[in-house]
Amino acid sequence: MTEPTGGGARHVAAQPSELSTVELTERLTAQVSTLVRTEVTHALDEVKSKGTRIGIGAGISGAGALLLYLGLATLIAAGVLGLATAVDPWLAALIVAVVVLVIGGILAAVGASKAKNAAPPMPAHAVDSVRADVAAAKGAMQ
Repeated sequence: MTEPTGGGARHVAAQPSELSTVELTERLTAQVSTLVRTEVTHALDEVKSKGTRIGIGAGISGAGALLLYLGLATLIAAGVLGLATAVDPWLAALIVAVVVLVIGGILAAVGASKAKNAAPPMPAHAVDSVRADVAAAKGAMQ
């Protein structure tokens, strides 16, 4: 019996025991090739799906961050207006601005310190382990 394929006809036996080694190898090659193509297609579909969900999540998070920023700006303006009832408006704005700048400077310094302590981003333990494996492999080959 023959089964049409993309490039022509191919002989397909009923029992694998009736096939020659060449035919079995051809069948194995075709099946492995199909399996690899299918797995790659599934992996790409999964990555696309996850990428879409990540993009949607990032967009929603960005909108939330923008609203948080605007809310903080409104609170700062309310602080200026509230303080302006006790002192001149220009002085109220100056006081609130200095407080916001000091808090921002402290946060930036703490963040920079934490980022500096995390560098370098290279996984030192994994690199050391790979180097040890390479050295062991070289020693075993000598």
